[in-house]
Amino acid sequence: MFKRLALIGVGLIGSSISHAARRAGLVGEIVGASPTPATRERAEELGLVAKMYADPADAVRGADLVILCSPVGTYEAVAKAIGPHLEQGAIVTDVGSVKCAVVRDVAPHVPEGVHFIAGHPIAGTEQSGPDAGFAELFDGRWCILTPGDTVDKDALAKLQEFWRKLGSEVEVMAPEHHDMVLAITSHLPHLIAYNIVNTAAHLERVTDTEVIKFSAGGFRDFTRIAASDPVMWRDVFLNNKDAVLEMLGRFSEDLSALQRAIRFGDGETLEKLFTEARAIRRGVIHANQDTPQPDFGRRATGDAKVTQR
Repeated sequence: MFKRLALIGVGLIGSSISHAARRAGLVGEIVGASPTPATRERAEELGLVAKMYADPADAVRGADLVILCSPVGTYEAVAKAIGPHLEQGAIVTDVGSVKCAVVRDVAPHVPEGVHFIAGHPIAGTEQSGPDAGFAELFDGRWCILTPGDTVDKDALAKLQEFWRKLGSEVEVMAPEHHDMVLAITSHLPHLIAYNIVNTAAHLERVTDTEVIKFSAGGFRDFTRIAASDPVMWRDVFLNNKDAVLEMLGRFSEDLSALQRAIRFGDGETLEKLFTEARAIRRGVIHANQDTPQPDFGRRATGDAKVTQR
């Protein structure tokens, strides 16, 4: 589908794109860029790319598909650096978990004749780095594309087909709607996970050893989410703060309702809310976004790497 793919950033998502694109035979050559020497060396050792560059401008020369896979906080600087070197007719996209900020930071630096289509594959794990990627990461997951009103239809169709061949289902929506949806399905859960793990760690009457030793299934799940890349999630919250704050306000109101029900012994309300929540979980399973099998923390490493982001 493309003669040369340039990955700007070769961490979990970038390396997984490389694996999946090579599995499907979608590109003639893959190159990458990273400011970190160890990452460049490792990406070449693993065969993820034909060549790594320190300067992203060198990577995009001659590329007809460019995917930004670095933290979203770097996108503006990257876009400025690569803009003058992008090939006419090339498609530029990204994998960031926010979209309004990405459109704001990248679009002004993409020259006429180059097609910028912001995107977000909703898949990931708590691992990071070139070694973390695997070809199956996107299989059966959703990739959201948020093209502008003036997008070239052929370029959009080609990018949609690329993600489908990587294994994803594809949805198109407005950037603003994406950011609101992801604020509740991804960003707020990560914020809660980071907070509850830190709350447990700071309890004066509970030692760190006890927190680790007696971790029940729910807390274990929170610690897995809280193991995600701190730099990436710092940038997500700074760049989607309006939607996150709105969802956090709604969450706080609902939490207050639960608090009242517990305080006043209102079992009927508690059961109703828990039943409604369980129905959502069943809907997630029905949509093939997870499996119903319980693992209670005992699943073998690597058996279920894919999680929603």
